[in-house]
Amino acid sequence: MSYVVQSTESFFMKNILSLAVLALFFVSCKKNVDELPPATQTGANTFGAKVNGNFWVPQGFGSFPANDILEARMSGHDITINARNFSSSPNETEFQLTIYDVTAPGTYQFNTDVTHPNGAASYGYYVKRNFTPQNEWLTSATYTGRVIITRIDDVNRIVSGTFEFDAGSIYNADVLHVTEGRFDLKIQ
Repeated sequence: MSYVVQSTESFFMKNILSLAVLALFFVSCKKNVDELPPATQTGANTFGAKVNGNFWVPQGFGSFPANDILEARMSGHDITINARNFSSSPNETEFQLTIYDVTAPGTYQFNTDVTHPNGAASYGYYVKRNFTPQNEWLTSATYTGRVIITRIDDVNRIVSGTFEFDAGSIYNADVLHVTEGRFDLKIQ
């Protein structure tokens, strides 16, 4: 009987040790971002910006990248870009850029009041959540910005550009400053 108890104890100790090593691995795999991706036009599937002066890029959790951290969709002439960062899970952040009536390279303004995102005009949106939103920022007639589409290629399904905007919090008086934004994406 004591052999079984020792084996059970040994089994649990090995599992606890394995879990501790795995947890340390996940914590140590958070990538520090010290630069933005280059502004390209090749469909490189990149996205980045400075959020209140800090570098931000999409990231998965630990050593396991998420498949849906970066996506661009086009419906007619409207483009929606989502970029997600899960690196501090359970805290996560996400950008959504929605640009209406993109027919050619050019400048598209974020300067219209929209209803919590999903309005009928172009907008920039950023959310910080821990399972549920902790804060959400949205462009408006007061907090404006722009996207400059540098390439829109329907044949090769590529959209590239730069962006910047200020966004007001939906919950309080906080203002978010997004600068040096860039993206180069394959449209899904």
